[in-house]
Amino acid sequence: MGKRRAERELLRSLSKRRKRHLREFGEEHPFYDPVLLLLLHSCFPFQSENSDQSSSESDSETEVGQVSVYHKLLATLKTSPESESEEEEDESESEEDGESEAEMDSEGSEETGEAGGGEEYKNDTPGHEEGITATDTAEQTLGQEEADGADTSCDPSHGAIEEFTDVKHESEFSLETNFMEEESGDCNADKRDGNPFKQHMDKELEEKEVEKMSTLPKTSTQSKWPRLGQVTFSSTLEKCKTLKADKEVDVKQLYLHKPLETTWPKMNNQFLSSVNKPSDLFFTPLQRELFCIMNTYQDLFYPERNALTNGEEIRHAYCLHALNHVLKANAQVLSNNAKRRDQKPGADNVDYRDQGLTRPKVLMIVPFRECALRIVHVFINLLEVNEKKKIDVSHKKRFKGEFGFDPEEKPPNLKRPEDYEAVFAGNIDDHFRIGVAILQKSMRLYAPFYSSDIIIASPLGMRTVIGAEGEKKRDFDFLSSIEMLIIDQADIYLMQNWEHILHLMKHINLLPLDSHGVDFSRVRMLNLNNWSKYYRQTLLFSALQDPQINSVFNKHCFNYRGQVAVRNVPLSGSISHVAVQLPHVFRRLEAENITSVIDTRFQFFIDKVLPEYRDAIMSHTLIYIPSYFDYVRLRNYFKKEQLNFTHICEYTKKAGVCRARRFFLKGEKQFLLFTERFHFYKRYTIKGIRNLIFYELPTYSHFYSEICNIMKATDNAADATWTCTVLYSKYDAQKLAAVVGIDRAAQMLQSKKNVHLFVTGEN
Repeated sequence: MGKRRAERELLRSLSKRRKRHLREFGEEHPFYDPVLLLLLHSCFPFQSENSDQSSSESDSETEVGQVSVYHKLLATLKTSPESESEEEEDESESEEDGESEAEMDSEGSEETGEAGGGEEYKNDTPGHEEGITATDTAEQTLGQEEADGADTSCDPSHGAIEEFTDVKHESEFSLETNFMEEESGDCNADKRDGNPFKQHMDKELEEKEVEKMSTLPKTSTQSKWPRLGQVTFSSTLEKCKTLKADKEVDVKQLYLHKPLETTWPKMNNQFLSSVNKPSDLFFTPLQRELFCIMNTYQDLFYPERNALTNGEEIRHAYCLHALNHVLKANAQVLSNNAKRRDQKPGADNVDYRDQGLTRPKVLMIVPFRECALRIVHVFINLLEVNEKKKIDVSHKKRFKGEFGFDPEEKPPNLKRPEDYEAVFAGNIDDHFRIGVAILQKSMRLYAPFYSSDIIIASPLGMRTVIGAEGEKKRDFDFLSSIEMLIIDQADIYLMQNWEHILHLMKHINLLPLDSHGVDFSRVRMLNLNNWSKYYRQTLLFSALQDPQINSVFNKHCFNYRGQVAVRNVPLSGSISHVAVQLPHVFRRLEAENITSVIDTRFQFFIDKVLPEYRDAIMSHTLIYIPSYFDYVRLRNYFKKEQLNFTHICEYTKKAGVCRARRFFLKGEKQFLLFTERFHFYKRYTIKGIRNLIFYELPTYSHFYSEICNIMKATDNAADATWTCTVLYSKYDAQKLAAVVGIDRAAQMLQSKKNVHLFVTGEN
């Protein structure tokens, strides 16, 4: 509290212009920096008017030049006179700041614990995902790299073109100019029969098969696995072969590339329990079944990823698979390089088609920088056999500075649910991309994309590179030969911007617009035929099943090997975790088709539901709205009808949030419009709720019980009469099952009547 109060006192002491500059640029104007002024005086000395006039003519001209340069530089630091409109804007903004400070002070210690004194707003994730980028740290990066003696050719500050080209380390990390080291013993490591990598990449499709995959529907079979549960296999080319889970793992059958056979058991030991059998010291039960599917190069959709329980063991499993794929692919290229070098003159030329049109093979999409940091750490641990055989990792210091997180930056009194702490741990900046090049015993971070094997990026980071049609600076050729796409934590992208994922899927595995110096004699025929998408393996991990995620897996995954999806149904539902005595009324609305649901729901709400809550007795009504577009539509309607309401969304400033919470708690505002994305990013306790309306079922099923349990925070809760109303349609089957359970959801979907449920707090 003392630190924040001191910051507010410092802010009050600044002038309006200095405040405005601080808000816009995040730092004081250089004109007020005493260190900079002292440096200017030392760098640009000049004589006073009473200085000695006996110097030579040349010296005088030099001094005059120095004086003019010095004053010109000072003139650029001075603030130009502001227009009257800007002055008025400053005054209004300063008044708003004062109002905000007063409101925050009035909130007391409770608000300090929840808002974290304002630090929580530093990373405004919703703003990032809409295209508002984070503050550029190019100068800090450049200074750090100069200190390390590192190459800055791929730094964004050097222009968009240099991000995709290699300059200094081209020969060192180039696949074409390097050869397999004889002592490594990897030349013949991947020539064993049954190697999944060779079986998958060496398969030559025929045009009839490609046409078949494009036109015919898929056939599906189901199987029950011990750990994954209900698994669905689908394919077009051939009758689905039911894949069985391996009860025990044979290391030789995994076909792991050296040195992964040695490093993986040591690194994965943290997830293995003491009850594991001696023959099963490689994987947990979940990892074993997931890797069994990954290693067949089939597409995989696993919708039960949980950041609290199995998130890290899943991350380790797909990192092992991705790194194993890259090492095998690079070893094949380096081995063929050696064969071409040793080829005798005059001998018949042999085609060694072992590459794509561009070098990047694996694309990993993760939501935050912290996720990228953990992935790179897993790669390093997998490549380092022991302390004596450490790999050379370039730009490691820069990577740690840009992707790391200082624990002291976290607000001290911030109390949030465990799942929130697990998802938003570390650096949660969502605008980043980084290339990783791996060659034998070295790894290069910040490798230019066209010299990278693996690209780790956020959806927003990829969107800003790919760009939109008509933009001059855009590039997506590096996505042309992606052989493995990993989308982790897909549910979070629903809270960011799902359009970025769809935009990425439209630009992956397209023919490049430029050759980028590729040797076409080494390019696989599958790439030349533009069939890369039929060989791409897609691994999709999510915390829930959602129609938009299902659509990406069903419509954008074309792997000729087929698709595997885990399809378990919830038995109990999150309503069983509601801890308050509360009547739940589920009101069904009828829509002709899925496209008309939005308009039907709005009309049903204003005609049937809202009139019941207009009475002053039904005050303290919170309306939970998952979609931001529905929120805007309702807000405009409430304004038009002049209803007594307030609103909170992910873009509401801190002062507005405090004001809305206070008005709602005191009953000065009857309705509170509340978006799901605000709850996802902030998890505030909204006090004063007596009537709850779910305009649509929440995306995360546990949000239903969370919002209901917030009612316990209401003062005089014993004397209050609480209500909960939920709107749903037949197109909300998955969300409904996640809330009430599969059996009850089936009954509700068959019946067209409203359903009344009463939860006693013991269910």
